Amino acid sequence: MAASKRVFAASSAKFHKNIHKRGLVDIKAKEKSKYGFSVGPVMLGFFVFVVIGSSLLQIIRTASAGGPM
Repeated sequence: MAASKRVFAASSAKFHKNIHKRGLVDIKAKEKSKYGFSVGPVMLGFFVFVVIGSSLLQIIRTASAGGPM
């Protein structure tokens, strides 16, 4: 019986410790990146490439079809 009380007390203490830490964010995690973006420069460049490339293809496709812009 004593062992189960000890295990219960340990798990209860661990639970309460986690409850008190809830919502606290490490200071290193809060620091901004040196570029100021939340995504990397490669990912941002890829996104811009896809958006601008698809819009250029749409303009070329519309111009070659002779449809209204």
